[in-house]
Amino acid sequence: MEARAIAKYIRMSPRKVRRVADLIRGKNVGEAINILHFTPKAASTPIEKVLRSAVSNMLNLEGSSKVDPDDLFVKEIRVDEGVTLKRFRAASMGRAVRIRKRTSHISVTVAEEE
Repeated sequence: MEARAIAKYIRMSPRKVRRVADLIRGKNVGEAINILHFTPKAASTPIEKVLRSAVSNMLNLEGSSKVDPDDLFVKEIRVDEGVTLKRFRAASMGRAVRIRKRTSHISVTVAEEE
């Protein structure tokens, strides 16, 4: 049995979020939350929220009354690129320089260990 949670349009670049996501892939949920809590990266906060949401979704599924949160692990974590906000900054000699503000979609799947 597995459950997922998705967070969309997180205002961080996917490259930076993937660095944190790689730390918890395949780990036990308790260990993953502990790692995220003590990781000094800004991306650890939204990933932790999505992970907690996936665990909560798992516990609220029908027929999952026997599921123990300690038996869950991170089956899959995916960080996809979202829309890019395009902004312009003034440059020298009357020019404009494009600034890309990237967003991420974070998807976490948790499952029971067998």
